[in-house]
Amino acid sequence: MPEATEFDERSVDLSQIDFTDLEQKYHVNAPEGYMDKFIVCDGTPVAPESKAPILKKVLGKLFSQCGKIVRLDVPVNEGKTTGYVFVEYANPQMAQNAVKHMNGKKLDVKHRLLVNKLTDVEKYVLSGGSGDEFVEPEIPKFESHGYLKSFLKDPAGRDQYLLHHNDDVGVFWFKKGLQPEPAIEPRSQWTSAFMKWSPKGSYLFSLFPNGVQCWGGASFDRINRFFHRGVRLVDCSPNEKFLVTLSPDPITLPPEDHPARGSFPFSPESEGHKLVIWEIQTGLPVKTFALPPNLEHQASMPWPLIKWSYNDKYCARMGPDALAVYDVEDEFTLLEKKLVKIPGILDFQFAPGGVKLAANRKSDPPEVVLSFWTPESSNQSARASVMQIPSRNILRTVNLVQVSDCQLFWQGQGKYLCCRVNRHTKSKKTRFTNLQVFQLEERDIPVESIDLKDVVVTMAWEPKGQRFVTLSQMDSAENNPAFASTSLTFYDAEEPKKGKGVMVPVKRWIAFKTITGKYSNVIKFSPMGRFVIVATMRDVKGELEFYDLNFDGEKSKDQSKKVTSNAKLLGVHQYQGLTNLEWEVSGRFVAGWSSSWKHKIENGYKIYDCIGRLLKEEIIDGFKEFEWRPRPASLLSKADKKKVRKSLREYSAQFEEDDAMEANAELREQILRRKKLLRDWRSWRKIVEQKLEKLNLTAHHEESKVEVIEEIKEVVLEEKEEIIE
Repeated sequence: MPEATEFDERSVDLSQIDFTDLEQKYHVNAPEGYMDKFIVCDGTPVAPESKAPILKKVLGKLFSQCGKIVRLDVPVNEGKTTGYVFVEYANPQMAQNAVKHMNGKKLDVKHRLLVNKLTDVEKYVLSGGSGDEFVEPEIPKFESHGYLKSFLKDPAGRDQYLLHHNDDVGVFWFKKGLQPEPAIEPRSQWTSAFMKWSPKGSYLFSLFPNGVQCWGGASFDRINRFFHRGVRLVDCSPNEKFLVTLSPDPITLPPEDHPARGSFPFSPESEGHKLVIWEIQTGLPVKTFALPPNLEHQASMPWPLIKWSYNDKYCARMGPDALAVYDVEDEFTLLEKKLVKIPGILDFQFAPGGVKLAANRKSDPPEVVLSFWTPESSNQSARASVMQIPSRNILRTVNLVQVSDCQLFWQGQGKYLCCRVNRHTKSKKTRFTNLQVFQLEERDIPVESIDLKDVVVTMAWEPKGQRFVTLSQMDSAENNPAFASTSLTFYDAEEPKKGKGVMVPVKRWIAFKTITGKYSNVIKFSPMGRFVIVATMRDVKGELEFYDLNFDGEKSKDQSKKVTSNAKLLGVHQYQGLTNLEWEVSGRFVAGWSSSWKHKIENGYKIYDCIGRLLKEEIIDGFKEFEWRPRPASLLSKADKKKVRKSLREYSAQFEEDDAMEANAELREQILRRKKLLRDWRSWRKIVEQKLEKLNLTAHHEESKVEVIEEIKEVVLEEKEEIIE
C-alpha cells in the first residue's frame, strides 16, 4: 500500500480547471433590479485600518444625502483602506441620484470622488469590454481655421458688418462712399434663427435645431458645434472663453445601449437641466444648471441668466434669496463652497471693468466688483450695495425707502454706478425718481444723491467719461399715453472741491441742459463718447437726434456754465419703422434698421456718420438684422496713442488722398501715374549720382546764400453748395 502524502491545494492551478458545470448547477439569479441598488465610489482617502470607522462615518453622512443607505463597505487590505467603497441603497433611484450628484464631487483638496453604478463596472470592466493594457487614443489631425482676427489686418482699416435677410446671411466690408464688398459669398440657410458675434469679434455663432455652431477665420470655417437641442438664447463671456445656451427642452440622455450615448456631451448629473456653459475652444460643456422654480413657467425670460466678471474669472447667477458666485478657474466651484445669502435679491450686475479702489496700492490689480439691490421688507428698508469678489466684502450700502423699482447702470469702465430708484409717495398715487451715483474709485466710495420730480424712464452713461443722459416724464393722471412727452436731460460733474475742511473730494452732478416737448425712448452713446443719439422707436414711427456734447461753438443761454460740456443738436432724421440702433465700435458710424421680425414696413437699414450725415440706405424685403463686427481693445500704449495724435494731420492727409482715389477712378490713375514717375525719377537720379561718384566727377558747390521760392498751385476738383440751417 503506497504511503499517504499530504495534499497541498496551493500547488493546484485553478485557472486550468473547468468549473462551468458546477456554476450552471448552483447558479442563483439575483432579483431583477437588485444590482442597480449598488454603487462603487473610487477616489476615497487611503487611510490606516484604525481610521476606517471614521472614514465610513464621513462617507455615510455624505452619501445619505442621496437616499437611505442599507450598507456601506470600506474594504481594507494589508492594514490600509483601498481607496474605494461599496454602497447599497434602498432602491435603484437612490443609487442613480448618488451617481448624478456625487460623481466628480471634491471630498477635500486632494480627493475627488468618482462614482459609478456597480452594473456599469461589471458591464465595461468585468465583461472584457476593456483590456488591462493601455491603448493610446487616436488623436484627430489638427486642422487650422486660420487667424481668427484676420479682419484686423485689412490694409484700409475697414469695418465688417453682417446682413441677414430672408434665409441669406452675408458679411461685408464697409467703406464710406463705396458699395459694400463681400468678405465671403453670402450663405443660404446659415442659421435657423439669428446670428451673433462674440464680444471681440473672433467668433460668429449661428443656431440650428440641435444647438449652436461657431464660425471663424477669414473664410468663416466651422470651428465647433455645441449640441443642445432646441436652443433659443445664447450669450458669450467678455473674453470669449465660454458660451452660454438656454433651451426650453430639458437635457435627456439617450438609452445606455443607444449608439449616440458614447458621443453624447452630457453626463447623467446634467439630465433635466436647461442652462449650459460651454468652453468654446474644446466645444465641451463645463457646467449645467436647472432653471430656478420661479422661471420654469415664466412667459418672458430675463437674459442673460449667467453674468460674468470683466476678466472671465467669475460668473454668477441669481436664485431665490441668494446669489451663486462661481470661481471659473477652480472648475466652476462655488466661492467658499456656499451661496451668498441675500434675502429678497431682485437684480445684480458685475462692473464692466476692473475697479481701482482708493484703499488699494497703485500696483495692485483692479478689483472684481458687483452691485445688487433688495426691496423693502417688514423690518428692513430697501438697499443698493456694492460687493467685492471673491472676498464678498460689502464695500458700500445705501438704504432706500418707499421704493417701487430700482435699476443698476454701470459706467463702461466701472468707475461709476448709478442706481435709478423709482419711488412713490406715502399715498402711492405718485411716483418720482432718485438717482444714487456711487464713485467707486474715491475713498470710502461716496454717493451723490440726485432728487428728481420726474420718473426716469431710461438713462445711459458716456462709456469713458463722467457724463450721463436721462429720459424722464411726469407721473400724473393728466398724462395722455397717446401724446406722451419726455424730458431729455444732460448731466455732467463739477470738479470736486479740495482744501481745508474737505475730508473727501466728492463730485457733484448737475443737469447742464434739458429739452422738453418731444417723445423719445432710446439713448445710444458713441463707444468713444462725446456724440450721443436720442431716438424714438414707437410703433412704426422713428426719429434720430444727433447731439455733440463737446461742441466748439458758443454755449446757448439755457446751458449751465458750471461745467465745460456744451450740448448741440447736429441733426434730426425721420426713420419710418426703426426697430434697432447700433454704433460701430470706433464711434465713427452708426446703423439703424427696420427688422421684419417686428413688422413689415420699409424693412432695410441706414448708416450714418457720427454727426448725423446719411451715408448709405438700402430697402430690402425680408430684412431681419444688421450687426457690426466688434473689435478687441487697442494694443497701443498711451505713448503710442499720443504719438498718433501728434501726427494726426499727416495721417489725415494720407487718408483723404486714399478716399479721393477710391471715389474717383480717373483721379486715382492720375495720382498713381505721378507717383510712379516720381519713383522712376528718383531711382534714375540715384544711379547717375553713383556713376558720377565712381568717376570722381561729383560736383562741388560753393556755399552761398540761396533764396528758395515756393509756389503753391491749387486745383479745384469739386464744388458743392450746402444750406446750413
